[in-house]
Amino acid sequence: MSIAIIDYNAGNVQSVLFAMERLGVDAVLTDDHTVIRSADKVIFPGVGEANTTMAYLRERGLDGLIRSLTQPVLGICLGMQLLCEHSEENDTPCLGIIPQKVLRFRPANGEKVPHMGWNSVCGLQNGVFSPELEGDYVYFVHSYYAEVGPYTTATTDYILPFSSGLQKDNFYATQFHPEKSGKVGEAILRNFLNL
Repeated sequence: MSIAIIDYNAGNVQSVLFAMERLGVDAVLTDDHTVIRSADKVIFPGVGEANTTMAYLRERGLDGLIRSLTQPVLGICLGMQLLCEHSEENDTPCLGIIPQKVLRFRPANGEKVPHMGWNSVCGLQNGVFSPELEGDYVYFVHSYYAEVGPYTTATTDYILPFSSGLQKDNFYATQFHPEKSGKVGEAILRNFLNL
């Protein structure tokens, strides 16, 4: 099985490579269109800022490439947000693959932003989430969130309920970092690899 991890100048990609290694899977970090298009599975991870990242994707034609992919694609953290329509982070038009908006957390009772640390995932639906993971804890670091909507496959409550998982067609996404979420994250990555 060939796994391409999209290299787009984002942080945190090394930990995704290590996670694949722990699962016994060879993955390549690349921005080569041919390699990405021919991979069995594609991972679109990242930590960073939406507007700068979208500009980088457009410069290299990766925006159109990602939209055209037909194999299973997993967006992680910023990767998930960029799969959506629009982010409030610097008023950024995103890839528009999943018709959801990404909004900034607005603390209601002095909660800290970014939302950082372990929190549970609930209301799990198909795709990368198996039923036994209901209520399990995963690791988050984010200041923006996707609203709950028709493509939500998992929710988490921090300040308000938000989408911790999304799916549309062959595009799957998690707001949390499965590569940093221990055995639960490993199970989710394995589920993705088994799609």
